[in-house]
Amino acid sequence: MVRTPTRSAPGPQRARGIDAVVRRLRTIAAELPPADGVAVFNRMYLTVTETVRDRLGSFADPSAMGVLDTVFAGRYLLAVDAVAARRRPPACWRPLFELRAHPEVHPVQFAMAGMSAHIQHDLPLAVLDTCRRLGREPEQLAGDYHRINDLLAGVEAAVREQLMPGPDVLERFEPLTHRLGAWSVDTARDAAWGSVRVLWELRGRPSAAAAFSAALDGAVGLLGRALLLPLGLGPLEPGPGAAAGPLPAVGSGAAAGLGEAQAQLECSGLPSA
Repeated sequence: MVRTPTRSAPGPQRARGIDAVVRRLRTIAAELPPADGVAVFNRMYLTVTETVRDRLGSFADPSAMGVLDTVFAGRYLLAVDAVAARRRPPACWRPLFELRAHPEVHPVQFAMAGMSAHIQHDLPLAVLDTCRRLGREPEQLAGDYHRINDLLAGVEAAVREQLMPGPDVLERFEPLTHRLGAWSVDTARDAAWGSVRVLWELRGRPSAAAAFSAALDGAVGLLGRALLLPLGLGPLEPGPGAAAGPLPAVGSGAAAGLGEAQAQLECSGLPSA
């Protein structure tokens, strides 16, 4: 039976879930060199997660959004843990982890590639996991889902402004501006919601849902490689000396502190890689 959501304050369990995510993201940030491509995305994602946590009470269903935010973050953290354990992450995340130390990839490319992987692949699966967990239909989460768009668009704009080259060298980076101009968070989230609707319709057909999920994973991975194509401008600041090594293990197990998110992933019925 599908339950009707009611507006309520986020419960302490949901708040603890997001707080655990924030702590884990801060730990990852502290253990990575600043120029590491994963660190660039992680800093941006930490800002997004803190903002969602601080504004949780403004959503129509704060409790559901707390679950969604925690499950959503869990998919990125599972990719982090897979790489730390020398396992392959989902295809959508491989370009970022493989090219994280490339000296000719600009930091803003790392940020956008991470957003692409997380929004266009992880988000649809997280929405489905949340619906199963709470006994909801996607349309019951749609209003709050789209309410986040303005928040994400603001963070994306701030990140672009912070990371993009200054006007004195912008002409040299024209290939970068051209490439990133073809991607936006609004378009990515619209595409992700389309995937949610397809997967929801396929919920009674596990094989078809798994095939669609795998195809989505591969397609988003290809887009990530396009976003991370080296600029061919020679080593960028801060140069090859800042290249990152293997991602250190963080915490005491996969997605440490996120046992609830792990359980939801395991019972989702959809592949995470």
